[in-house]
Amino acid sequence: MKLGKFNGKDVCISPSAKIGKNVRIGDRTIIYDNVVIGDNTIVCNDCVIGEPLNSYYSDWDKYDNPETIIGGNSLIRSHTIIYAGNVIGDYFQTGHRVTVRENTVLGSHCSLGTLDDIQGYSRFGDYCRLHSNVHIGMHSTLGSFVFVYPYVVFTNDPTPPSDICIGPTVGDFSQIATGSVLLPGVKIGKHCLVGAGSSVTKDVPDYQLVFGAPAKVIKDVREIKDRDTGEPHYPWPMRFERNMPWQGIGFEKWNNNCDK
Repeated sequence: MKLGKFNGKDVCISPSAKIGKNVRIGDRTIIYDNVVIGDNTIVCNDCVIGEPLNSYYSDWDKYDNPETIIGGNSLIRSHTIIYAGNVIGDYFQTGHRVTVRENTVLGSHCSLGTLDDIQGYSRFGDYCRLHSNVHIGMHSTLGSFVFVYPYVVFTNDPTPPSDICIGPTVGDFSQIATGSVLLPGVKIGKHCLVGAGSSVTKDVPDYQLVFGAPAKVIKDVREIKDRDTGEPHYPWPMRFERNMPWQGIGFEKWNNNCDK
């Protein structure tokens, strides 16, 4: 299917939506009231942008849809549902069948993998990467350059069922490996590595490798060696640059320029 501005079949766009330049919208996509979509964005087939909140269905005659903002140069793949009241930065990308509930804020260059479920009222920094099948409970906070791998769950109710909702907090540059569970309210520092299949029940200081159920501190991540060179692999920005803002110039130079 060739996409062009507003040329999708059976597209429904609210008159109050503000659509930027060179935006392409696929078949059967619905864009509700008070949605703002930045320039050069692609919204693929069967997406819902600005999904109304629960009160719409009980008080529809009084309901006013909160503003939803999606930054420019974004790619929203088919069957993604983005609720009203979200603010999403430039260069946002999703896989298929992603759900982003209301009052979520994502920085620039964030990506959400197929079947990710973001349960709202959460905050993401820049360049967060969530792989497929990740569940982020309400009131979670992720810093910048946080990578979350498949089947990770952020929980938020310390004594279920209750009215308490405290999501985990993850610091900048930390990595949460496959199949891990973060318990409500835990705080993971910067440059941490949570090993695959871990259950994190306590706060984790900066630069720590934790592993197990319950997760325990194993060592400082800077002691982990690169398998090819034998040199320290962490902090990982010193060794990895693909699609990062320091690609081609190195993390140290980029970081120094940011500090000026």
